[in-house]
Amino acid sequence: MDQPMDKLRPHTTFEDVNARIIEGLGQLASYFGFSKVMGQLFGVLMLSPEPLSLDHLMERLGLSKASVSTHMRTLEHMGIVREVWVKDDRRKYYRAESDFWHILTNILRSRELRDVNQALQVLDDSARRLQQALPGMGDEDRQLAEFYLERLGQLQEFFRLAQVLLMSLIEHAQGQPQTPDQAEP
Repeated sequence: MDQPMDKLRPHTTFEDVNARIIEGLGQLASYFGFSKVMGQLFGVLMLSPEPLSLDHLMERLGLSKASVSTHMRTLEHMGIVREVWVKDDRRKYYRAESDFWHILTNILRSRELRDVNQALQVLDDSARRLQQALPGMGDEDRQLAEFYLERLGQLQEFFRLAQVLLMSLIEHAQGQPQTPDQAEP
């Protein structure tokens, strides 16, 4: 039988909230093209007031040490978690980055902006090749090439706008002041 919310033990409430947040972050990570495990690891760390070891993360999520280690290296490389030193303990410990603007900036710069720039490069190269080939084309091929160039131009405009928006978001995020709990110790 369900208990009213005011009758739930605090420990049970924390466990429920913790599990739901971790699962939700896993689903969110998966939605954005990242591993579900990466989202879950971030969630465990984000909800922990203390740094956690790889062993604790393994135990908490029921994952192998190799899986946890691999995903943590990726998260660390992305600037989403960072390794911290714990006195008198040789194990690796981690904390989640609590500056969400910093996380957004890292992701936008390392993945989204890179992908937009690559798409623009392909579009620019393709348009240049078509322009160079136009003089030697017959009427039918020229019509198709001009149609392609029009569509490529539309795509180029779209990706240039995306590039400007991403750069604007990155610049905005870099200008965000840190709160005291976000400052490095």
